[in-house]
Amino acid sequence: MEREVAGTPVRGVEVDPETRCAHYHADRDVVALRFACCEAYYPCFRCHEAVADHDAERLPVETPEPAVLCGACGAELTPREFVGEGDDHECPDCGAAFNPGCADHYERYFAFEE
Repeated sequence: MEREVAGTPVRGVEVDPETRCAHYHADRDVVALRFACCEAYYPCFRCHEAVADHDAERLPVETPEPAVLCGACGAELTPREFVGEGDDHECPDCGAAFNPGCADHYERYFAFEE
């Protein structure tokens, strides 16, 4: 399934207008992340596994291009802006609260230098 969120296509399972999906659908689950393998946004790694026909590839965390989409306002953040957002876990443009639990999965989306 694909849904446009603020003019950006987001692929996944039961994606709502703010990027929540069948796997993560709490109030604060309002981000989609771009995967390096297909240059497409998905609400979560489980959605990528469910609808993509290939294995996921992570983007380097220092990628200068946007790779995180705020489902509330459509703002795009770089991986570093998203990962380094501090304790606020919110969109810097609209203030929408992001799920702080996303930090548990950063390594599924972004490659960090060792």
